[in-house]
Amino acid sequence: MSSAEFDLEPPIHLHTCRVLYGDTDAAGVVYYANYLRFCEAGRSEYMRDLVRHSYRRLEEMGLILPVVDCRVRYKASARYDDLLSVETSLVAIRPVSCRFNYRISSQEGRLLALAYTVHAVVNPQGKLARFPAEILSLLDQAAGNIRTRRFLKSDGP
Repeated sequence: MSSAEFDLEPPIHLHTCRVLYGDTDAAGVVYYANYLRFCEAGRSEYMRDLVRHSYRRLEEMGLILPVVDCRVRYKASARYDDLLSVETSLVAIRPVSCRFNYRISSQEGRLLALAYTVHAVVNPQGKLARFPAEILSLLDQAAGNIRTRRFLKSDGP
């Protein structure tokens, strides 16, 4: 698998977080699954800052976005008290799903992990749903009109 699958597309949201002692394992490094927690923090702040809708607001609208696919490629270890930069990019939007890519780096700029998460849109009963047009438009605007760019690219020469 190439690293292109983890490419970020502008706009890229930056979230900073510190590694807590509880994030580490017996070897003193961040436990592997906690990188997905860092991704979640980056994604939540992306939604709040760029889409202007928190996950709580989406849930109030009857929309839940569970992770249905994810992957993390680990490059280096983070340790207790390290300051991390989580870069988040919304790279795909569809009526029933969306995909975020992430780059997690140390404060010094050392690449620690690349990741992606794919989210389905479901209702409170767990049935597949669709983004309302208003939310689809907000997501597209936040992602720099990615849906429009992709449509134009595939529209032919």
